Amino acid sequence: MLPLTLLHTAAGHPMLVELKSGETFNGHLVDCDNWMNLTLREVIQTSPNGNKFWRLPECYIRGNTIKYLNIQEEVIDMVKEDESKHRHMANRGRGRGRDNSYGGRGGRGNSRGQNRGGRGAGRT
Repeated sequence: MLPLTLLHTAAGHPMLVELKSGETFNGHLVDCDNWMNLTLREVIQTSPNGNKFWRLPECYIRGNTIKYLNIQEEVIDMVKEDESKHRHMANRGRGRGRDNSYGGRGGRGNSRGQNRGGRGAGRT
């Protein structure tokens, strides 16, 4: 399970974000990018010592300041289901055809490299 896949699936769900500074943010994930920068809505920010609280309509958190994320179990289960679906779909249609030959475009064929000039070709 990739972290960005998990975060994209978690969009719209509540999560807790703790920063390296000790501040925590509880809110609903709106968006994330490839650097794990997050946008949260309906946020409650808590000071590092836990004695001050602020309610924010929206906040942006830079990815390199994040210490850890706490996401609901149901989101993790959704990602696992999606991965198993993708794995099942990826396995379909692989392998050889009905007659057990490679054939088709890009197949090996029987005369690979023969009847061509160039290096290693016998010269008469």
